[in-house]
Amino acid sequence: MNPFAYPAYQALSDLMLPLRHGAALVSHALAAWPTMAATPQGRGLRASCDLMTLAGLTHSRPPFELDSVEIDGKTVPVFEQVAAKTPFCSLVHFVKDVPTAQRQPRVLVVAPMSGHFATLLRGTVRTMLADHDVYITDWHNPRDISLMHGRFGFDEYVQHIIDFVEEMGPGSHLLAVCQPTVAALAAVALMAADNNPAQPASMTLMAGPIDTRINPTRVNELAKSKPLDWFEKNLISAVPFGFAGAHRRVYPGFMQLSAFMSMNMPRHLESFADMHYQRAKGDPDLADAVRVFYEEYFATMDLTADFYLETVDTVFQRHSLPLHELEVRGRKVEPSAIRRTALLTIEGERDDICAVGQTLAAQDLCDKLRPYLKAHHVQTGVGHYGVFNGKRWERQIYPRVRALIHDNEASPITVNARAQPILPLQSIAPLKSAEALSVLDEPGKISTDATPRPSRNREAIAPEHMIDPEALAEDAPGTQAVQSDGDASARSP
Repeated sequence: MNPFAYPAYQALSDLMLPLRHGAALVSHALAAWPTMAATPQGRGLRASCDLMTLAGLTHSRPPFELDSVEIDGKTVPVFEQVAAKTPFCSLVHFVKDVPTAQRQPRVLVVAPMSGHFATLLRGTVRTMLADHDVYITDWHNPRDISLMHGRFGFDEYVQHIIDFVEEMGPGSHLLAVCQPTVAALAAVALMAADNNPAQPASMTLMAGPIDTRINPTRVNELAKSKPLDWFEKNLISAVPFGFAGAHRRVYPGFMQLSAFMSMNMPRHLESFADMHYQRAKGDPDLADAVRVFYEEYFATMDLTADFYLETVDTVFQRHSLPLHELEVRGRKVEPSAIRRTALLTIEGERDDICAVGQTLAAQDLCDKLRPYLKAHHVQTGVGHYGVFNGKRWERQIYPRVRALIHDNEASPITVNARAQPILPLQSIAPLKSAEALSVLDEPGKISTDATPRPSRNREAIAPEHMIDPEALAEDAPGTQAVQSDGDASARSP
């Protein structure tokens, strides 16, 4: 364990806090003094204050800000309700004020525990709200969880999924994004082995590391390049004194964020410089867009050491699930036990975190599932983040997710009359360079498949200069959909 990393970070953060608060105070004062704020000196001062205010991380979950959704042309209020809660996670239910007769499929969105909060899936949830009764796993920051609540590792993660699915009741659906796809598949397999009446009607696995031996990415190779002891000695630290989770061993969120930013540091520095320039010259719209993105991006959470190390070990180093060696609380996980839960796997063509073929491997593992209950989709032209957020998620991927869920509902349901079908390839026009905002494909990389979002929604957006001009000139790619015929191995790269 690295005993100095977290205390040193926290000491520096505490040292910078008065400067950041002072900068925020000056910025607010200038906003209330428009005469001064309109001068070149005032604009330059406010631009510098904005940079200083952003020069630090936050460790609390930002709000989802999903206050309403449009259903059949009507604006329906949405409010958050905690349906179940443990010390490590809350099951958040996005309740809509609709008549009971308009029942919609219940869907559990399993958010990743990977250094950011569940609000990273804000866009995913927003898209699904019109047609589904959505729940999400809202993981708590381990630095705020007392040691008295015990450990939290991979086994506990799987058990949380099982408990939450049981809380939602029979006939619900499961959608896991990225990291939790392994745990979600394990949870459904265990429920199937127990003939649990609450086992989900469908399971959608999106851009997840089911089998990282297939098309290994830079992330996969890094995870295998060092022994597990190296990760524990260099990346694990203890929460410093002064927090509820003091002395809990964690993989700090600031380390995860630093790793992501280091992969694309020139782009981030250019983004900050451009934010300062736009604010100083009197064009605040783009500056506000960058600021809103980084407010979300810099909201980090820690991972418990047990969960982080067990994930590195079982998923990335020993490949326990695809080798049929994964055990959860002493029980062997056999995906072959899944016979009733429909399966949809989704991948992004340009995903350099979970490459094409890694999620598809789930199709082979669920070899007792009938072919008509299995489907696979590869979305061309998107990277990791674009699989579950952005224009192609909304127009090309989501309709397939919705179709799988609604086709496997046990009783009649109400479908939003304004629901969009899967759009044909030619209907998606290429983006123009005038569209100055874009959604991040993954932390630090830019996808060109998204339109600007209102800043109040805190979408992941970034300035135009971070977009690859050559990518903008390309026609928007289409999609490739593969319907399973019972032998996914023939399609694996």
